[in-house]
Amino acid sequence: MNLDSVFLVQIIVTVLFSILASIFDVKKGFVPDWLNNLLVAFGLVSNLILTFMAGNVKFILASIISMVVTYYISYLLWQLHLWGGGDAKLFASIATVIPFGINMDTFNIFPLLSIYPFSISVIVNSILVSFPFLIVFTIRLIIKNDSVKSNADLLINIFNYNGLRLLINTTLNKAVNVRDLKEGMIVNEYYFNDYHVCELIQELDENLEVYKSKDGNFKYYFKSRSAGGITSKEVSLLKIMCAQKFISDTLCIKIGFPFTPAILLGLLIALTYGDLMMLISKNLVLVV
Repeated sequence: MNLDSVFLVQIIVTVLFSILASIFDVKKGFVPDWLNNLLVAFGLVSNLILTFMAGNVKFILASIISMVVTYYISYLLWQLHLWGGGDAKLFASIATVIPFGINMDTFNIFPLLSIYPFSISVIVNSILVSFPFLIVFTIRLIIKNDSVKSNADLLINIFNYNGLRLLINTTLNKAVNVRDLKEGMIVNEYYFNDYHVCELIQELDENLEVYKSKDGNFKYYFKSRSAGGITSKEVSLLKIMCAQKFISDTLCIKIGFPFTPAILLGLLIALTYGDLMMLISKNLVLVV
């Protein structure tokens, strides 16, 4: 087995895992940790094999460095609510398996490489291709929205600020029974007066955040602080607080955009064509 054969196996496995992650994200709303952990393990093992085959430590070192750097960058973007925690881990997993750009003579793959690492190209590509996904996703939700079907004025006033805001609020939010809450759901603003609820949430100190309310009827409200959604511990806490009547039976959650299909497409483009930003820049230079 030569190096190109190992590279090909790495590409196939990474694409298959990304497809599986996309299926989970669309159907379940999250990417399971075991899937990312398996891909990381495969990346480290396969690059260790490449290190022994080539007699060059650069493969395993690049794998580890790429994983750490990519996770740090994608984690910072997660903090900015750009995507969920599972998406950040998937980027790091891909970076572990494929730390370098693909350049294989045997399989005639020569995508346009960037000055930054391959994993960053995947991130850049994913962000750029996510906009069409986001538009289609939002239109689909609007079409399925019962409020829109029963109130045609919402569509008529879509270009009005208040009408657009109402459309977004009714489309991208839904009420969920507390007993049906799951890890990763993004809790929207829940208003309350009981300070004991504040203490319980602040003591846990995970994804839920408590804020002071400007609404005269309520003193506080809590909501998810990031797109990563509530943790399993917070799910248990909310169910306990509901059972003890500290909070109501229903909460409002935001309908999250499944970003993993965009990651899959960004990966495929990076593997076959290269970095979209470099391709766009190259074409602009040619035009000018």
